[in-house]
Amino acid sequence: MNYKAVIFDLDGTLVNSLVDIGEATNKVLANNNYPIHNYEAYNFFVGSGLRTTVARALPEHAKSEAEIDRCYQEMMIVYSRDCTLSTKPYDGIIAMLDQLKNKGVKLAVLSNKSDVLTKKITATIFPDYFEIIQGLSTEELKKPNPTVALQMATELGFKPEEVIYVGDSGIDMETAINAGFYALGVLWGFRPKEELIATGAQSLIDHPSELLAFL
Repeated sequence: MNYKAVIFDLDGTLVNSLVDIGEATNKVLANNNYPIHNYEAYNFFVGSGLRTTVARALPEHAKSEAEIDRCYQEMMIVYSRDCTLSTKPYDGIIAMLDQLKNKGVKLAVLSNKSDVLTKKITATIFPDYFEIIQGLSTEELKKPNPTVALQMATELGFKPEEVIYVGDSGIDMETAINAGFYALGVLWGFRPKEELIATGAQSLIDHPSELLAFL
């Protein structure tokens, strides 16, 4: 199949943002006298939006909707300010994007991070690469709901079967399958290989340069 567009997840796929997310969440936890977590724990807290990250980080006795909302708002204040302090592209990402762009492949980003922060981080680190940058606008449309992914494919001008979706988590693979995209899992991100396989990854890659073989 001649794939003509690639839609990427952001966190754990294009960028390693774990330190900035962990630092912001831990600051809120500490300020509220809750236990903090090491960065390894955040590998499994992220992926379903920042509100869910905060909910997973809170201790069990503090997981009321009101407390999650309050701590999420606090976290967003910190993270919105500091979201690009330590966040960097993974090795090989820029070179891969350059090659895809030179081949005329249409590129886009779809993340469960809030839309404002998805656009801020992507525009700061990857200016002039992506046709569409879309983050989370409403919980109902959160991945693995394929609605936004399919809208993006239409906007790019391609059928679902002409699109590769690249991500590092089970949610990403489910999104790809639900949308009818090719599900390509990356092994340098936040989640283990077993999760990607179990959720439908059609191929796995160890380095960004390997993506070029699919186009």
